[in-house]
Amino acid sequence: MSKDLPTIARNMKKYRDKLGISQDKLSKIAEVTLHTITKIESGATPDPRIETLRKIARALNVGVDDLLK
Repeated sequence: MSKDLPTIARNMKKYRDKLGISQDKLSKIAEVTLHTITKIESGATPDPRIETLRKIARALNVGVDDLLK
């Protein structure tokens, strides 16, 4: 994992890997598009909308603050 990636991207991947789920599976659980998940994790969308973060955090069983810190 690159240190150049935004904190959100690194944390999303960390928690997703911890659950052993793919980006596709996360997108389905969170009810957001795979494109959105991919863009956030790659750093192309470094500042996603708060509602998107809430959905992703809920799907990963973490708080939004866990994705941000």
